[in-house]
Amino acid sequence: MCLQNEADIILSSDAVFTGILDKPISAYIAIVDNKIAAIGSKTEVDPFLGPNTKVYHYGDQLILPGFHDFHLHLMMGTIFENGVDLSEARSEDEAVQMVKRYADDHPDEEWIIGFGWDASYWDGKQLPNRYSLDHVIGDRLVLLNHAEMHYAWVNSKTLAFCNIHRDTENPPYGFINKDENGEPTGILYEKATKLVDRKAFNYSKDKEKQLLEKFLTLSARVGVTSVNDMYGDNNEKYYELFKEFDEKDQLTTRIHIFPSIDFDLEMLKQLHREYASSKLQFSGLKGFIDGVITSRTAYLVGPYADDPETCGELVYSPEEIKQKVIKADKEGFRIRFHAIGDGAVRLALDAFEEAQKVNGERDSRHTIEHVEVIQKDDISRFHELGVIASMQPELMAQSERETYTSLIGQEREPYVFPINTLKSSGVTVGLGTDFPVATLNPLLEIYRAVTRISSDGTPWHEHERISLAEALKDYTKSPAYGTFRENELGTLEVGKLADLVILDRNLFEVPAEEMLVSKVKLTIVDGQVVYDCNHTSNKTKS
Repeated sequence: MCLQNEADIILSSDAVFTGILDKPISAYIAIVDNKIAAIGSKTEVDPFLGPNTKVYHYGDQLILPGFHDFHLHLMMGTIFENGVDLSEARSEDEAVQMVKRYADDHPDEEWIIGFGWDASYWDGKQLPNRYSLDHVIGDRLVLLNHAEMHYAWVNSKTLAFCNIHRDTENPPYGFINKDENGEPTGILYEKATKLVDRKAFNYSKDKEKQLLEKFLTLSARVGVTSVNDMYGDNNEKYYELFKEFDEKDQLTTRIHIFPSIDFDLEMLKQLHREYASSKLQFSGLKGFIDGVITSRTAYLVGPYADDPETCGELVYSPEEIKQKVIKADKEGFRIRFHAIGDGAVRLALDAFEEAQKVNGERDSRHTIEHVEVIQKDDISRFHELGVIASMQPELMAQSERETYTSLIGQEREPYVFPINTLKSSGVTVGLGTDFPVATLNPLLEIYRAVTRISSDGTPWHEHERISLAEALKDYTKSPAYGTFRENELGTLEVGKLADLVILDRNLFEVPAEEMLVSKVKLTIVDGQVVYDCNHTSNKTKS
């Protein structure tokens, strides 16, 4: 006999962080089908207890809403996650030897894919070249993306295979680095990397399915129940794969897609209509305004401190940016712009302001991604225009502070990665990883947001720290709001979708450093257990 409202699952803990309050409470949670049916005392939840209810008691371990990664690159991240990790290399030679060891261990892989190298941490801080790779791995195709994913390092065989030579013209917003003799060095910037990507990532359907399955497994293991897939350049080829998994009820992470703002508006309207399920939704448009600081392609207000000849690079002219935003905003699309430099951030704000003037004000929730450097005068404009800031604290930690400051100059340094400054001015901040630029683990991002500990082991601008409660909300509640799903996701409340995570300790009662070793005990998505630490794999529905 089954009760009419019998809970499928009941959870309890003395530490339940609902996202409504700033501290955990003692509570029971009843889940019926895919929603939270009750939350409160044992007496309030007992009516939902039936003979088939699965009951989990967690003592003082933390229960909280599922983590929502506000900015990542789903398939690209999984590809690099399964390649050679070069983040620990501290010289060009060390990176090359890592690549060689990986190649020797994977003799059947046509492409050697790597990620994470950063010459600012190397002796001499000089960019690598193709010849060092040629010396030890000249007979295999090699693609090694920089830590920020805005430039890549390849060997001579890859250049030849992709028909890149001294006479190859630079693509729009990208360039092929060449030596004094006009020969490619093996470093490709911005969209020049696409000359290689389109061949390196030309996978079979079976391989793509395997990659998506690996992502879903990883996501469940680290408690990520929703993601915003921000890769707008050629990522649309994976949308049908996502849809196939969704229709087979195999998506164990909610995916929100953001195709390129450069697409035809009619095509975007079709995608909006076609991808509208609870697990897979079209959520807006992604565009790029600039690049990154380390390659001097991030666009600054005024020149770089170490190179007065450049202010960085714009993907589009200011007028083009404004026209793209006005047209898309008129159709009701929300827009999210990659803007790292203070000049790019200002241009994004200018474009959103212009759209309001032309189209009228609305609840658009336009968003600026990264916001690494900002002018003081532009801080208040976020709140005034209703613009959300999408930020990734680990990117601050990964930035070699001395090198970063030498590029942007001391006058800009007080306003770098300004999370608390923006929040204090009333701005909604959504946190994410930019996976694979950082690992998918939300607790690493939360640790950085709370401590501001940088790559040198010391805090970078302690005044930009935020509280643990704020960081957790910015990884759950704020992304739900930023994705227009605050009525369904982001907090633990009756009627909301049952996406929850249980951690192995109460983060509010332990030193911040314990976030780095804390593990997920259980992940629930849509009322289904998709990860249980007592089992070795996802409980993915099939």
